[in-house]
Amino acid sequence: MALLIADDLHLAYGARSIFDGASVSVERRDRLGIVGANGSGKSTLLKILAGGLDPDAGRIVRSKGLRVGYLAQEHGDVGDGSLLEYVLARTPGRDELDLRVEEIETELAEATETSEQMALAEELADLVERVGALDKDFAPHRAKRILVGLGFTERDFDRRVDELSGGWRMRAALAGLLFEKPDVMLLDEPTNHLDVPSVHWLTRFLDGVKQAIVLTCHDKEFLNRHVTRVASLELEGLRLFRGNYDDYLEQREIDLAMLERRIEKDDQRKKELEAFVTRFKAKASKARQAQSKAKLIEKIEAQRVDLPELRRAMSISFEPTARTGGDVIRVDDLSFGYDDKPLFEGLDLLVRARERIAIVGPNGAGKTTLLKLIAGELKPDRGAITFGSGVEQSYFAQHHSDTLDTNHSVLDAVWAMAPDLGQSAARSLCGAFLFSGDDVDKSIGVLSGGERARVALARMLARPGNLLLLDEPTNHLDTESADKLTTSLDSYDGTLMFVSHNLDFARRLSTVVWDVSKGAVRTYPGSLADYLEHLSEQEDALDAALGDDAAATPTDKASRIAARKEKKAQEAEARKTLAALTRNISAAEAKIAALEAEKADVERTLADPATLEDHAALARLGARLAALQNELDAKMDEWTELEAAREAHEAS
Repeated sequence: MALLIADDLHLAYGARSIFDGASVSVERRDRLGIVGANGSGKSTLLKILAGGLDPDAGRIVRSKGLRVGYLAQEHGDVGDGSLLEYVLARTPGRDELDLRVEEIETELAEATETSEQMALAEELADLVERVGALDKDFAPHRAKRILVGLGFTERDFDRRVDELSGGWRMRAALAGLLFEKPDVMLLDEPTNHLDVPSVHWLTRFLDGVKQAIVLTCHDKEFLNRHVTRVASLELEGLRLFRGNYDDYLEQREIDLAMLERRIEKDDQRKKELEAFVTRFKAKASKARQAQSKAKLIEKIEAQRVDLPELRRAMSISFEPTARTGGDVIRVDDLSFGYDDKPLFEGLDLLVRARERIAIVGPNGAGKTTLLKLIAGELKPDRGAITFGSGVEQSYFAQHHSDTLDTNHSVLDAVWAMAPDLGQSAARSLCGAFLFSGDDVDKSIGVLSGGERARVALARMLARPGNLLLLDEPTNHLDTESADKLTTSLDSYDGTLMFVSHNLDFARRLSTVVWDVSKGAVRTYPGSLADYLEHLSEQEDALDAALGDDAAATPTDKASRIAARKEKKAQEAEARKTLAALTRNISAAEAKIAALEAEKADVERTLADPATLEDHAALARLGARLAALQNELDAKMDEWTELEAAREAHEAS
């Protein structure tokens, strides 16, 4: 049975038609993804389903008593009060119950008849029982778990929600929606304002949601995990497909291939019929056959289905880059802060050639700041950032789109970065970022924010160099274009560093993860998948720490004393374990430093021309270098495991 039906929708803005007879339904426990190019109407469809926009024609049918929750891309007024109060206020039906309880209490105080008093008392008892059941299902500990999962800390619970920034207000709105548990969740780009840890938490949370979900998202991995049906806003209209996003792409290709074969077959048949008519229409003996063939031609024309115009998707190719030394970037004792508030203190980092580093961590921890420091847009308060030989960097940041000359055309803006490119090559590059034909002559001043971001990205990739620094490059790209950019960057043979909350982008491209948190940067060798596994362990520990705060407390004195003793013993054991982990980590770090120093000495000796003439020394030093590398790899693995254990222990 359908919970929500949109039937025969029609909507136009001026001469532009958004929907022309579109129909879609949402079933119980449905997982529906809405996909399409930017501007195709995804957000508009969600707004219509939410009841916030009326179509020009068509109807919306909701099942009786249906509760629909809607997360828009932009969230305005969130009211006042504390953050925790804001989320708890989303308890469904609680306000009505509280109001009725107050009314009955007033009526009881005024009632004089025994029968009336008993009837009111029975209703009050029933209401109190319902309030208790509601409090159990929508308890404060559940709201706290959701808020912490979305990146808030316990210190934030008492903050006024109207004092939060735009991005954090969106998180608060999402927290309220998840806490409310509506029958249908309408989520418009729910990952937009989230960092990687929060996106990962949301992914796991939605796995356990039993309500219907309808969502848009430009993160291919997020879509694949959470949708089992796809509503695609194609140029020929809204079409429905079974399966996840990858299944949709495959089915779409099959449909187009079958349609293309049908068109080719019809064209060939029509050509043969036309040849017969042309040859025999003047012959009396063949006139009747020619007329019959002519009618067949008319029938083919009447039933003809044109191949849909295919959406253009981003497509970029990279030339081989100039080689660099082994060490591309070295960060030594770097410290930086804003307004005397330290952000980083004593950072030591190393970037090796052709590494692909995903910079992750909570919003506000300094991911973008770290990228700006490396790019030279910010100067460290102390320490140094040095680049290896032959390094040529290119940096893309969202704010670069605001620095474009609004009087330039798209073509001029891109071409200016690489004047030696021919006009044809410059136009091809613009086309790769979805500007073609007359679009390349548009003034920067008339472009949307997303279009300007694509121009800025195209300018950077006109001269990419051998070190790419990218800050949220998939923002303002639709799912297909984000996927194409990811595929293209996979063929880039230089060194890549990026900040991105797009799980698909980060997972497919990363070979190293830098976790920026609490003024430190922890390095995790391996892909984002390894880091996410570590996050899962942390989230499980946090869930345990923020368990049911309604749990029973011992009432007798002896039990309370025993409970306190047990708690103190557990805390003492936890401190002992943490101290041991910290000592082992310090020992591992000291050993790593010693091994790295010895390795550097051996490498310098090997580079000495005198050593090159001593074959015995070369063999001995080569063997020692290999042994040192093996020891260093083993010790780094040990350090990573110890750090993960300490973080999990601290979180719990």
